[in-house]
Amino acid sequence: MTSTFSPVAGPAPIVACTVSRDVQNFDLLIEDMETLLGESWGDLGFHEAVLFLEQPDAQALEFIALAIDAQDEADMATLLSVISSAKTRGIAVVLIAEDVSPGSLHQLLRAGANEFVPYPLPENELALAVDRLKQVIEPEADEQASEQVALKRNSDGAGVLIAVQGLSGGCGASTFAVNLGWELATVSKDKPPRVCVIDLGLQFGAVATYLDLPRREAVMEVLSDVENMDEDSFAAALVSFDDKMQVLTAPPEILPLDIISPSDVDRLLDYATAHFDYVIVDLPTTLVQWTDTVLQAAQVFFAMIELDMRTAQNTLRLKKALISEDLPFEKLRFLMNRAPKFTDLQGKSRVKRLAESLGITIDVQLPDGGRAVTQACDHGLPLASQAAKNPLRREIAKLAQSLHDLGQTDAEAA
Repeated sequence: MTSTFSPVAGPAPIVACTVSRDVQNFDLLIEDMETLLGESWGDLGFHEAVLFLEQPDAQALEFIALAIDAQDEADMATLLSVISSAKTRGIAVVLIAEDVSPGSLHQLLRAGANEFVPYPLPENELALAVDRLKQVIEPEADEQASEQVALKRNSDGAGVLIAVQGLSGGCGASTFAVNLGWELATVSKDKPPRVCVIDLGLQFGAVATYLDLPRREAVMEVLSDVENMDEDSFAAALVSFDDKMQVLTAPPEILPLDIISPSDVDRLLDYATAHFDYVIVDLPTTLVQWTDTVLQAAQVFFAMIELDMRTAQNTLRLKKALISEDLPFEKLRFLMNRAPKFTDLQGKSRVKRLAESLGITIDVQLPDGGRAVTQACDHGLPLASQAAKNPLRREIAKLAQSLHDLGQTDAEAA
């Protein structure tokens, strides 16, 4: 049977639907849906469900009941696609399964199915599963609504855009971005700036981890349709840290870096700088088609390096790539992380030789913060909260103060 989406009868609004190869194979499910929802449910086939869930009408659905048996295991890709489409829309999934292998059940539950009920359905089990869904989903919705950021446009419509990119893995760029954002957000007690940190490490971005923040599905929705982003959707994707700093985390799922285009990034950054005084963008170490978009838009572009051969080689390769594409390599401001101590004369000499051989200026040398840095990141706290006297924290605070002072001077001059 090829089903079509339609109400069982009457004009009642559809709040749920079954999704199956043939709903007639699950007569007990039909009875339970009628008992639970009366006329407010419908029926979809697997492929129809994927198409329907992408339509605006699907937003009214509270849950879908995905009913499968052993025969459906051969079409696992479609089942996973149904669950993914539902989760993207914020629609809960109740998995109804008959004679399905444990491996397939595990795969479907990991993909995002909220509840599992075996078939034949135990008495009242579907109703209990739906009740459990409501107990979980409604508090989450209330919490997100209460936490939604109240956006306010800048008077001049333009905040300062600061980009941070590590030139090698593990060099501390994300740690620096998070702590620089916090120091800027707390740089003034009288009139604290509005700060937003944007994690564009769409695959393995760590900003959410370093601040112990949830990765919201709303981020995925914004990134997949930046062209139609508005103030409400942008605000819904932001998460507040300690009511002083807003964060656009990396999405919950690993995404290809080209899911967003240069025009998408340009619009996202314009939106952020129009509503915040400082916007800090944590970039992936990979160069993508929109890296130059950020480079051109940023007032300050920090490149994080270390005193080792891999970073030196990567810096040379980056310099060659930017110059060959007529991009402003001179715009990069190099930060040396885990720099030698003041008393390490040999180390200081190595830093000087490195800068000369690469033809760059190392603007800031950040000290090694030691184990306290790792502990702060693992606890989801800025260094200012976890280890205020840490030498790395002090240096980042000094840099934030100088950036803020410079911004204030420029604003007064304008």
